[in-house]
Amino acid sequence: MPFVHGALLFIAAFFAGMVNSIAGGGTLLTFPLLIWLGLDPKVANATSTVALWPGLVGGMLGYRRELEDSRTILTRLGITSFIGGAVGAWLLIATPSPTFARLVPFLILFATILFMLQGPVNRWLRLPSPTTGSQRSWWTIAIVVQFFSSIYGGYFGAGNGIWMLAAMGLLGLHDIHRANGIKNFLGIFINFVAVVSFSLVHLVSWPDALLMAVAASLGGYFGARTAQRVGRVFIRRAIVAIGLAITVLMLWRMR
Repeated sequence: MPFVHGALLFIAAFFAGMVNSIAGGGTLLTFPLLIWLGLDPKVANATSTVALWPGLVGGMLGYRRELEDSRTILTRLGITSFIGGAVGAWLLIATPSPTFARLVPFLILFATILFMLQGPVNRWLRLPSPTTGSQRSWWTIAIVVQFFSSIYGGYFGAGNGIWMLAAMGLLGLHDIHRANGIKNFLGIFINFVAVVSFSLVHLVSWPDALLMAVAASLGGYFGARTAQRVGRVFIRRAIVAIGLAITVLMLWRMR
């Protein structure tokens, strides 16, 4: 692997891991870079998923104190995430590479739009909790939202954290740091089954994935521990700008 190639991947994965632990959207940094470096879009997507998975573990460890007394939500949404992630991974494997390549600009645009919704979702998390009598219906809706979020996460994943925050908002979860910790935990479930599936069908470029995994783990832990001091507004705006620019560039190349 050329030094410049490796350096670019390490830097992108570090910041992707940091962004994922704070708000989500890190795939918008690593996935386009892997394509630019010459990987097939499906291989780039699978490699990015494998590479960023350890960063979610680092992020979860950084939020471990916020995960206390969350067993119910972790169990119910964790099982949902595992099943949905498996469905999404299977859909990606079944999608022909040329078809996926044509979908890439629109997937990135969709992920960017999801990322732009971070602010409204965060404000939604501050709404009053559902009343006791409506808990069962809210749980049903939250599980359905998380299931489809997990399918999307297993298939592509960029911006998927916004869907997960929305599911937790339905349950009246107020603390954004606790919500981010749970989001990282659920992301581990979604991406674990995707990582195994992509590995079994040889969709992963392992030299790239292993280097990026180290960087993403460091970035995930660093991001979680410094979330209070990081300029979230600046990070979100930068990721949105990158996502829109990449969408325009890829649509122009498809002409």
